[in-house]
Amino acid sequence: MRWPTEDDTAAFAARLASASALTHALLTLEGDLGAGKTSLVRHLLRALGVTGRIKSPTYALVEVYDLAALHIWHCDFYRFNDAREWEDAGLRDIFTSPGLKLAEWPQKAAPWLPLADLALHLHVQPDGVRQVELVARSDTGVALLRHVQAEPAP
Repeated sequence: MRWPTEDDTAAFAARLASASALTHALLTLEGDLGAGKTSLVRHLLRALGVTGRIKSPTYALVEVYDLAALHIWHCDFYRFNDAREWEDAGLRDIFTSPGLKLAEWPQKAAPWLPLADLALHLHVQPDGVRQVELVARSDTGVALLRHVQAEPAP
């Protein structure tokens, strides 16, 4: 996929937010600093109905959002250095519970992080366009991928 503008990112997030398979999924977001991982998450959370401030969990490790019908955990493992952080933060419980889990910098938690349902790899091209590769790694991921590919832009 190519996202030339922020509006394209928002449109993708809106399509993804309308997928029923999202209610119990793990999405990982990989890419260099500035690739648009947190921006995509913000658009997705807004499309899901999160109101108020949406903070990056870079320093807190996890931000939690509780909607009426959906629990969401947004994790950022950029500063992750030690397996004890996984246990101390209660991440094992989070990643085995129902709800949507969004994980930035998953490679930093690779030994402990479950397999993603849908992995998103974001790359910024020299012209500023975001090139996005989506990789489904489970039946849930396949359902999400099919949904975003079939759903027309809002």
